[in-house]
Amino acid sequence: MGEIARPDLCVIGAGSAGLSVAAIAASFGVSVILVEKGEMGGDCLNVGCVPSKALIAAAERAQAMREAAAFGLGVRRPKTDFAVLRAHIRGVIAAIAPNDSVARYTAMGVRVIRAPGRFVDRLTLVAGEATIQARRFVVATGSRPALPPIPGLDGVACLTNETIFDLAEQPERLAVIGGGPIGLEIAQSYRRLGCKVVVLEAHRILPREDREMTEAVERQLLREGVELRQGVAIASAAASEGRIVLTLEGGDTVEASHLLVATGRRPALDDLGLDMAGVKTQPGGIVVDRGLRTSNRRIYAIGDCASGETKGYRFTHAANHHAGLVIRSALFRLPARLDNTLIPRVTYTDPEIAVVGLSEEEARARHRTIRVLRWPVAENDRAQAERRVEGHVKAITTKDGRILGCAIAAPGAGELIPLWTLAIAKKMKARDLAGIVIPYPTVSEISKRAAVEHLRPVSRNRWIRGLAALLRRLG
Repeated sequence: MGEIARPDLCVIGAGSAGLSVAAIAASFGVSVILVEKGEMGGDCLNVGCVPSKALIAAAERAQAMREAAAFGLGVRRPKTDFAVLRAHIRGVIAAIAPNDSVARYTAMGVRVIRAPGRFVDRLTLVAGEATIQARRFVVATGSRPALPPIPGLDGVACLTNETIFDLAEQPERLAVIGGGPIGLEIAQSYRRLGCKVVVLEAHRILPREDREMTEAVERQLLREGVELRQGVAIASAAASEGRIVLTLEGGDTVEASHLLVATGRRPALDDLGLDMAGVKTQPGGIVVDRGLRTSNRRIYAIGDCASGETKGYRFTHAANHHAGLVIRSALFRLPARLDNTLIPRVTYTDPEIAVVGLSEEEARARHRTIRVLRWPVAENDRAQAERRVEGHVKAITTKDGRILGCAIAAPGAGELIPLWTLAIAKKMKARDLAGIVIPYPTVSEISKRAAVEHLRPVSRNRWIRGLAALLRRLG
């Protein structure tokens, strides 16, 4: 019989969620085993957040070259060397990889086992030659691309986020199935890098987001030459003479040299033996409560593989937040309750869309009276100076000004949303944000200007105006 290990904590999955749990737990001096069958760093480092942002950074520079003439700069039309671009992406991954390496976590005191893990009963996981009976387990195995049931799709060469970043040659025409964040970020980037791009979406692009925000992105994509086909269904896919042919319901066809499928993700739960551990699952992942516990009270699930109370918040920062909650509960038996309204999300198109808290629709359903505060990016001096004026901020408050939610479509919206996240977490009111001093000229002033809009009715109040008039007469 092999070794039996009895650590305080066993974490399955070395992506963002699992690494965060392991690092925090080890810092408190508890024994931790980390089990990972694939690459350290998981999807975020290797095929997700990191390579996609490296791609976006390259595309932004290409677009800046195109727009330079408006600033009096004469430049050539950008030409992309995709082999060098791939090297750039790989270089960024390599620069960050040591932070997630086996060596670093071993130095922290974490025992890393590079092997698949499988539960054999409610208390036992087998990984390689080790049999692990931990006091608590954390499943953090992430997610994988989900392919839609399109007839013929399995017979064509299609790309996903796991393979798109390995292209060393420029696609002549890229078709993207899926108008969500991943599909649009890559579509805009490849268009900026010189490719023809068509996006096919069954509903509308970014269906989860406020339409006021998505319209700003849609306008920019169309200006840049991305072809958007919304409200279309794909009847079949086929390969023909070196091309990919997508036939739409109704008979229209779309041809492309390359096909990216970006229609969502599914939890990575294969071969974990969750049934043997008494862990309930559903199509969206492992069912968890607000404390991120599964139906087996000794096992937690966090990050992309979790479902139920996580409500599909599949983001690296959400996974890191989950990790902190699990540490509170698993190590210190403190109360830990997930509150998704405190988790922001960002779509890294240009302009970006950043959202936190309740939407206008959600707020109206929960509160009798709300106020909607807006301020356009075009009214911001820094945005005008940089000629990036698409979008606006939209904040939702109660009648007395308590901030319930905020959505921003703007350049760098992801850098602007933390202020609103803090405001919601601390139950601040619009007047609190209206009173802070923000440096001029910065795009962040749009947040303050939106908050000031809550005070505008005060200036129209006849009693306040009367008081001001009286004080003027008194000198």
